[in-house]
Amino acid sequence: MEPGRLGENRSTLIDMAEEQREPLLHEDGIIPSDGPDTSTPSPANSNKRLASLDVFRGLTVALMILVDDAGGAFPSINHSPWFGVTLADFVMPFFLFGVGVSIGLAFKNISSKTTAMKKVMLRTIKLFLLGLFLQGGYFHGRNHLTFGVDVDKIRWLGVLQRISIGYLLASMSEIWLVNRITVESPAAFVRKYYIQWIFAVLLCSIYMCLLYGLYVPNWEYEASSMNYSAYASGSQIVHCEVRGSLEPSCNAVGLIDRILIGEHHLYQHPVYRRTKECSVNSPDYGPLPPNSPGWCLAPFDPEGILSSLMAAITCFVGLQFGHILLHYKCHMQRVFLWTMLSLPLLIAGYVLEFLGVPFCKPLYTLSYMCITAGTSGLFLTSIFYIVDVKLYRKPTMLLEWMGMNALIVYAVAACDLFPAALQGFYWRSPKNNLVDGTELLLQAMLHSRKSGTLAFVLLEILFWGLVAGFLHMKGIYVKL
Repeated sequence: MEPGRLGENRSTLIDMAEEQREPLLHEDGIIPSDGPDTSTPSPANSNKRLASLDVFRGLTVALMILVDDAGGAFPSINHSPWFGVTLADFVMPFFLFGVGVSIGLAFKNISSKTTAMKKVMLRTIKLFLLGLFLQGGYFHGRNHLTFGVDVDKIRWLGVLQRISIGYLLASMSEIWLVNRITVESPAAFVRKYYIQWIFAVLLCSIYMCLLYGLYVPNWEYEASSMNYSAYASGSQIVHCEVRGSLEPSCNAVGLIDRILIGEHHLYQHPVYRRTKECSVNSPDYGPLPPNSPGWCLAPFDPEGILSSLMAAITCFVGLQFGHILLHYKCHMQRVFLWTMLSLPLLIAGYVLEFLGVPFCKPLYTLSYMCITAGTSGLFLTSIFYIVDVKLYRKPTMLLEWMGMNALIVYAVAACDLFPAALQGFYWRSPKNNLVDGTELLLQAMLHSRKSGTLAFVLLEILFWGLVAGFLHMKGIYVKL
């Protein structure tokens, strides 16, 4: 995975369902239920927690830990260097999609729009600041027993910050752009939410117009830290003078971030350093090849301002899943409608890719949004059918526990706070610590670096699942 582990590889999930304890949001995560196989609500089971959403969250957190900690040993699951989609590239959309579903449940009844908006703004600010603290560079991550950040080079954007943007836009639309009418037919469903859909299309249109219409001139950056010997330190000029380019060097996403944020505040280890043009070990990191282009060491933020507009659309897709959940009481109706919403998105993604809009996670292209949102929907539909329809909960209990406390698992496990704390206790040399020692022991026992790393990561996921289960049994839920 990418160096520092707090850049594009770190994804998180707002534990929205815990807001069901807040009176303002009227029990989000609690849904009308019709029982396993009936088409009418059962009085004894008319309100229950959506266990499948917790499982979906937990699966996403577990997947995040897997690709972050095992991605270096298994490049096939690591982020795609630029174009294409791998397992790791589904993590961020899964988070955003789950946030959208939760928003639909959280705001099913709003007693005061002004009060609800104040609460949304407060949560957005807290989430953004938490992301800045965890991902801005203050914590240097596993294997680096130092902390602190030069404010002149702090990274303003990040995964949590992107989620805060998606949460804000989707919540605002749910509060202000929904017609307060009773849904008794498909036509009424459309009348209730069509303004919100127009708003989502507008955001998508702004993104597409800027991505393909903005002129990108030549630009330069300060190549100050040369980990790979190819250039001397100093200014490097990148030649562009193009419009509509989706390549790493000359896209509108990077241009907007460089202008509005500044190159020193962008992610300094972008994924394109693993491309063939920039690494002799591609798709892994490595020395620069001979005659490598000048942009290889330039900063680029995968959670940029412009791409966050398209990322927010994933929240809107999840939001519609939440709406279906609220207005259609029969489980099989929900499964059918969710499937009918997911499949066209999946197909549209491949069609767009065929027409020349490539899958690209760093730019969050329209084709990438469609294919990942469609996959998110199909995964949630499958989990919903297994967990909430057929009631097979025991096999997924570990993931459900992790989903109930996704925020704390993210902070202490995925952001390396706990591993770094353990590594702070070592015997004579920082390399002799419990974390690295356990991984090396498993590699020796299995006579394979890859198998040992995989076993270590699976044990890590199991450990945090049990920790989350303990917190659940004690009634402890950490949320913003």
